[in-house]
Amino acid sequence: MANSKVTAILDLALQKASKSLKKPIINDSAIEKRIELIARNTQNRACARFILACSLAKIDKPGLDIRKPYTEIGDDDAFSGRTYDEAYITEFVNQNELPCNSTTAFLTPAFRNRNVVLTPEVNLVGRPESVYKATLQLLDDVYQRKITAEELLTELVRWLLVVRDEKRQRMRSLLASLRAAKDETSLPAEGIIGLIEQHLKLKNTSRLPVLVVAAAYEAASDYLREQVQPLQRHNAADKRTGSLGDLEITLIDEQQVVTSYEMKTRKVTKNDIDHAIEKVLKSNPLIQNYIFVTTETIDQEVVNYAYGIYEKTGVEMVVLDCIGFLRHFLHLFYRLRMRFLETYQELLLNEPESAVSQPLKEAFLALRQAAESQEI
Repeated sequence: MANSKVTAILDLALQKASKSLKKPIINDSAIEKRIELIARNTQNRACARFILACSLAKIDKPGLDIRKPYTEIGDDDAFSGRTYDEAYITEFVNQNELPCNSTTAFLTPAFRNRNVVLTPEVNLVGRPESVYKATLQLLDDVYQRKITAEELLTELVRWLLVVRDEKRQRMRSLLASLRAAKDETSLPAEGIIGLIEQHLKLKNTSRLPVLVVAAAYEAASDYLREQVQPLQRHNAADKRTGSLGDLEITLIDEQQVVTSYEMKTRKVTKNDIDHAIEKVLKSNPLIQNYIFVTTETIDQEVVNYAYGIYEKTGVEMVVLDCIGFLRHFLHLFYRLRMRFLETYQELLLNEPESAVSQPLKEAFLALRQAAESQEI
């Protein structure tokens, strides 16, 4: 679905919002607070994208009911919000680096498979509850003509730009502080391990072990004569991507995978190993090494079970502790420790927010700054 009219609507909203970053374009303070709540919430990025799609549809076709973004409702004034979301909002969000979900809001559990009019009384069963309530109320505000769809779209874009620019400024400040101390500081291996360990203890860090191992291989690639294959998306299933695990290693200048890593932020079980064996035995040719990396404790029974796999399949299988892996790497390649740290930081900051949230990125930079200030 390509429509220059719809694209022009978004461009106009962006222009108006950009010219009024420091001043709201609406006068109703209650509505203003609802929009700001949605734009600023770091826990839920779907609602902002949902409103962008619904308000865009309403502007494109004024006869639509903004509260009915599901064709399953069956009314003449219902519409496919997901179509507008995927056809227009994805590109708009990505081009302008707006703090929204990278994928459609309509696959979020609260907005999926609905066929009812979204009035303020509907319980969307989402978190935070206040953000979902504000979302429904804003749709009703448009329906009740307290605000136009154009005003809602433009004001939400304005707040998303404000949040984006604040994020950029924080990142610039943190990175500038690190660069200022860079020439004076070289963390010891145990200092880097402590830094990564602190980072892993924060919430929503399931992607970080992948980055730890990937950074290790990239930092030592010339010495290992091995390379990391491009990282798959954080939420991509192995069956869909065709990969054997979360991270695949090949020899330099070769395509055949020789080692595969699977990351767990829970205990590795025998069932995990059995499932991995099924995948490995279907690969052609067989990989040489399958490694589980976990941030939890490792049961000796599971270690022994993994050890016995080689005799049955010819594939070496092992379960490693994430920090233990990192400690061994940094002491083995001691002179590459700062290269590892820089690589880890680069991978971390380049991850989409759906995999590594902005607060988690900022937390790492703050932790690193604190660690390095102690070494000066």
